[in-house]
Formats: sequence, structure tokens, C-alpha cells
Amino acid sequence: MVVKAVILILYALVIITIGVLGLKKTRTFADYFLGGGKIGPWMTAFTYGAAYFSAVLFIGFAGKAGWSFGYSCLWIAVGNTLVGVLGVWWLLGYRIKKMSLEYNVHTMGEYFEKRYDSPFLKLFASLSIFIFFVPYSAAVFMGLSYLFRSTFGIDYTLALILMGGFTALYLVMGGYKSMTMIDMVFGMIMVLGVVILMMSVLDKGHGLNNITATVAALDPRLTGMVGPPGWWPLFSLVFLTSVAPMAMPQLVQKFYAIKDKRAIKIGMVGSTFFALLITSIGYFTGATTRYFLTPDNAPQAFENGKPIYDALMPELLTNIIPGGLTVVILLLILSASMSTLAALVLISSSAVTKDFYAGFINKNISDRNLTLLMRVTSAFFVILSVIMAYFKPATIVGILGISWGAIGAVFLGPFIWGLLFKRTNKTGAIASSILGLMVCLILYIKGISSTEAGTIGMMISLVVAPIVSFLTPAPNPQNNKVKQV
Repeated sequence: MVVKAVILILYALVIITIGVLGLKKTRTFADYFLGGGKIGPWMTAFTYGAAYFSAVLFIGFAGKAGWSFGYSCLWIAVGNTLVGVLGVWWLLGYRIKKMSLEYNVHTMGEYFEKRYDSPFLKLFASLSIFIFFVPYSAAVFMGLSYLFRSTFGIDYTLALILMGGFTALYLVMGGYKSMTMIDMVFGMIMVLGVVILMMSVLDKGHGLNNITATVAALDPRLTGMVGPPGWWPLFSLVFLTSVAPMAMPQLVQKFYAIKDKRAIKIGMVGSTFFALLITSIGYFTGATTRYFLTPDNAPQAFENGKPIYDALMPELLTNIIPGGLTVVILLLILSASMSTLAALVLISSSAVTKDFYAGFINKNISDRNLTLLMRVTSAFFVILSVIMAYFKPATIVGILGISWGAIGAVFLGPFIWGLLFKRTNKTGAIASSILGLMVCLILYIKGISSTEAGTIGMMISLVVAPIVSFLTPAPNPQNNKVKQV
């Protein structure tokens, strides 16, 4: 326990040191939010992957999807890798970078305003980001707190406060520059951690064949193409987590900040390999919870004989990882989560400061004051997220499903079609954004699972934008400066 504590303290000191270095290099809003727009391919590849995958994957999704779907949850890993990473980099990466330069924008809200000549869409986008990123961040904090409770026996609330304070400290200091610098370290820790995780699972389970046979004996569908819940719930999980990244502001930001087209080509390879390794091992490990955990050997993961989904993976990791290596796994999930939180906080605070405050209230604010306000708002956003995480309003998967579904519904139609299709107009963009969000929230309120409600809302957004644009007058050509490439 002492060794683990010492390693965590050293880990924290490294992050704070990088935060201080980032502080010295951060003089303008562009420095704080985008690292000056000159980030290299490998930094971007690691920061994209680390922002995409966090405790939400390793604790929430891997646990619930693995227990429920068995091996078929690996379809999520396939979708995340081929669509959420490779597809985004290959189809959209350069278009996003080019758009950010030609429109001279730093945020999604600014892009919407200039592309569609719509201050309303900018306001709607900024409010949606802030509202729905708070629960997303809360889900990440919840996952980390569950992990610390299982690993160190630390009270959930205390772990939550410590993680919140630490996140606010390092991010407020250095912004995006600090985030990309530390994400290289985070990414390497994540790769090492999942390799150790895979070896430990196979060793404790006496090989893949033995694990597979035991799980299949419980229910043959757990090792089939589609697990017990059926194809539609599985498709919803794949679609939600793989397609939403095409318009998730915290991931799109990575292409604003990357150096050039060559860097995008290089980063695409590294990011895809990283995603395949992280997701496949993460979800496979989740599927083995059926093999390793029972109410007898992991009482904290069950209540009245039924699994507590958010507690499955922390208990599994505690049971199968050799004592001397548990700190590596802890750092794996901590690293992934810190990067995701940093990305979410930056995007949410920019939505409030750059899009809302500087866009509608004080358009003449100085760059220095804008950067200062961004730091203050970042700390405020962390506090809100920690408060929500304390009350644990739903499972991690449930919270993330509605967060990603809502954001995807708001942004997918206007953003994807705005980049790819010149005919997309303001009416189509606004209709797809509002209708997609309304459908998502109404279905969720009516009791449909958050992942299914989010998937349907995102589909509505994608379908409505081009249809409405075809049926209404064409947009002003001056608003579409980016050539289709």
C-alpha cells in the first residue's frame, strides 16, 4: 500500500510539473485552448485516444457490456476502432483542420455561426455542450472513485474530492499544451497497462480456451455473435460510441490543434492501433467478469445476487492483477480518465467563455481576460461535475448514454453535412439539431435506455439535415468557404 501511494504521489508531481511548464508557454487563448495549433502527429494521436477512452470504458462500459453481452461486446471495440477513430481521421481529419483555418474558428459554436450564418445555432450548441458535458464528466469521476475505493479502500466521497481538486489544478494551469504533453505519458502508461491486464486475465483464467468454455457453459449466447440482450441493444452501443465521435467537440478539437495534413496521416495510423489495443482488451476483460466474479468472492460487486455494473471491473481488477502490478492498472485508468476530463473541461469552459460570453455578452473582451475567464470557468465546471458524481444519479453507462446521445443528436447533422455537403443550409442544420435532441430526450424520459434513445436521436439528426436542406432554399455560397476535398 505504501509503494502504491508513493508511485501515485510521484505521478501527481509529474503532472503538476508539466502543468507548470504549460503555464509558462500559455500566453493567449489560442495557446490555452489549442496549444497554438501546432501539435504534432504522435501527440495528437495519443491525446485523441486518451480523450476517447477513459474510466467510462474500463469501469462502466466494459463491466456492464461485458457481463450482459459476453464476447459480442467486442463488436463495440471494432466499431470504435474502424469508425470512431480510423473513419474520423481518414474522412474528416483534414477537412476539420482546413475548416478551422479558413473560417478562423476555435470552437464548434463559432463554426456553426459562420457556416450557417446562425447566432442561434451557436448559442444552442454552446448551451448543449455545457449542460450535457457535466454528466459526462461526472461519469468519469464516478468510475475513478469506484476504482480508488476498491484499490485503496478510500471512501468514495473522499476519492471524488481528491480527483476533482487534482484535475482542476493541473488543467487550470496549462490548458491544452499541458494536456498534450502529459497525454504522451498517459498513452504509454495505457498501452503498458492493457498488456499487463491481458496477460493477467489469461494467466488467472488458465488460458483463453478455459475461460471461453466456462462462460459458454453459463449461457452459449455469451460467446456467440450477439449476446443475450439481442442485436438492437448491441447495435445501439456500437452506433452510439462509434458514430458520436464524428462530431464530439472534445475530439474534433484535436484536429483544430494538429499541425498539418502530413501530421494527420501519420497520427491516423498511431491512433487506430492505439484504439484497437485499448478497446479490444478492455471489452474482452469485461466479458470475463462472468468467469471471475461471484457474490461469494466479490460481495461489493453484487447486491441481492444481482451485479452492480459499475463495481464489476474494479472488483475484477483487484482480484486478478498481481499485487505489485495493481498500481500500473490504476495508473492506466487514471491516465485515460485525466485526459478525458481535461478535454471535456476545456470544451465546456470554451462554450461558456468564447461562444456565450465573448460571443453575446462582451464581444470586446481582451484575449488576456478571456484566457483568465477560461481558467475560472474550467474550475467551476469541475466542481459541478464532482457534485453530480457525488449523488450518482444513474449507472456510468446510463449517464454516458444520454450525454453522448444528446451531444451527438445536436452536432452530427449540422457538423457532418456542413463539412461534406455544400447544399446543407441553416434550416436543415437547426431542424436536425433540435429535432434530434428532442427525440433523444423524449425517448429517454419515456423509459427507453439512454443508449437506445441516444442512437435514435443521432440517426434523426443525420437524416433530417440533408432532407430539410433539399426541401428549402440553398444557402448563401459565401457561407461555405471550405471546398469539398
